[in-house]
Amino acid sequence: MFLLQLFLVVACGCCCYSCVWTVESLAMAKAHVMVLPFPAQGHVTPFMELSHRLVDHGFEVTFVNTEVDHALVLAALPEALRGIHLESIPDGLAGDEDRKDLNKLVDAFSRHMPGYLEKLVGDMEASGRPRVNWLVGDVGMGWSFEVAKKLGIRVASFSTASVASLAIMLKIPKLIEDGVLNDKGWPEREETLQLAPGMPPLHTSLLAWNNAGPPEGQHILFQLVCLNNKFHDLAEIVVCNSFLEAEASAFELFPSILPIGPLFADSEFRKPVGNFLSEDTRCLKWLDARPDGSVVYAAFGSMAIFDPRQFQELAEGLELTGRPFLWVVRPDFAAGLSKPWLDEYQQRVAGTGMIVSWCPQQQVLAHRAVACFVSHCGWNSTMEAVRNGVPVLCWPYFSDQFLNRSYVADVWRTGLAVSPGEDGVMTKEEVKSKVEKVIGDEGIRKRAMCLKDAASKCTSKGGSSHKNFMAFVDLLSQ
Repeated sequence: MFLLQLFLVVACGCCCYSCVWTVESLAMAKAHVMVLPFPAQGHVTPFMELSHRLVDHGFEVTFVNTEVDHALVLAALPEALRGIHLESIPDGLAGDEDRKDLNKLVDAFSRHMPGYLEKLVGDMEASGRPRVNWLVGDVGMGWSFEVAKKLGIRVASFSTASVASLAIMLKIPKLIEDGVLNDKGWPEREETLQLAPGMPPLHTSLLAWNNAGPPEGQHILFQLVCLNNKFHDLAEIVVCNSFLEAEASAFELFPSILPIGPLFADSEFRKPVGNFLSEDTRCLKWLDARPDGSVVYAAFGSMAIFDPRQFQELAEGLELTGRPFLWVVRPDFAAGLSKPWLDEYQQRVAGTGMIVSWCPQQQVLAHRAVACFVSHCGWNSTMEAVRNGVPVLCWPYFSDQFLNRSYVADVWRTGLAVSPGEDGVMTKEEVKSKVEKVIGDEGIRKRAMCLKDAASKCTSKGGSSHKNFMAFVDLLSQ
């Protein structure tokens, strides 16, 4: 019986990009998995990486974004996704509202998205799509677990942050009982928190839910975290984008959480990972022309925003290093900049620096020319630096990034952290000095390479992350 060379093109909500399945693959799919990330780039990327891996193992995947994120992903897609069907639901905010205001975003989606998700599942079944067998939901979207259970869909939970970050959240009742926190999530005393020896120390003033938006909206994020804790036990399995050697003490504290990382879509970097902005791949050729270990790479994720003074200090600090640098500057990274100053600066560094609005970060960090990474310390960026053995200069912006800084600078010692002046600004002299120290420290480089080797062993066949991922695949196949 010959293979029927017929393709079903399933619309992704946009006529330009579609998800393609063969008739045979639909018939042979192990199960239909719906994935639902928290609506932010730092969550969409690892969920897309996980989705590609699931497709490689024979699953049909429906990827659910908010309508706004869905449109961004479609606009930036370089090619059609194979085996991943893109769907979207409203987040409850008006089209022009600020989705970088996490308090506002969380408040809206917590109230509106449960109903929209339930309707989406019903509409898919009514249209003849295969029944959803599993929801792989974001730890930060615990409400979706309740919706899935109501619809008879099995639940798996995926954490895109460090296990240490999840552990602190799961320990909130204990922290309240011990008098570290009050019942509103604010610290009762100023101290350094460390859940167990070997875990990253974190000052109580830097807890994620208290540093992710204006303080008047803090109660919204804290309520979300507590609600997510309530729904945690609805998941049959919890997996995370980390690996055993990176967070051994945290995994000892929560042995039921299984590391399956560091995740990556494919070793050739060919599969799209759900970027919200188009990648400027010209930077790869630019890197090719630079000597080994010479380039400072600076990128601050999708959420960080600098004021004009801090932007200028960073810009001039990169220039002062005297090294070639590749700097990702999103269109919304800084507001109110002097255009004449920016034009003059770009002319001045044209022979040394390259500035792009977005880039293929995994390929950049894997490039032989990159010497260090000036980073906001989002967990994806942290794991990507680890996977490639790149030393990091930590410059956290908000949320769990302060905890990730502690991992890099205090636990793994694979980098250093910038220190602000009395006015809270990181000066150009500080940037220059710390870049030189990170690049010039042989111990940092050696420890970064050792952690890279450990990550590689974990994801290779027979490694702990590989075994856990295959156990995850086996469960989803049931």
